Amino acid sequence: MQNPIAVKDQPKAALVLVTVLLWLLVAASALLVVRSTHDARIAYFQLESLRREAGELEVQRGQYLLEQSTWAAYSRVEKLAVEKLHMRLPDAASTIMVQP
Repeated sequence: MQNPIAVKDQPKAALVLVTVLLWLLVAASALLVVRSTHDARIAYFQLESLRREAGELEVQRGQYLLEQSTWAAYSRVEKLAVEKLHMRLPDAASTIMVQP
């Protein structure tokens, strides 16, 4: 026959084991929450950094478009063609019309 004290202690030991296991699961869950919060903050910081960089690049793009339109202005191109390349408009007599 079984010892009555050993039988009486078995449910208590199982209860202690379940309690310890549940506490370990709660601690692991808390650590995972901390980790996911940290990861979310890092991702948000990276997102804001990329948004700031995108804004700066958009400003730089606008400046480059303005510079391009300045360099490609018709009056500037014509002035350079006349002054540096010594180009001129042809006379009406030297213009030949080509039929398609």
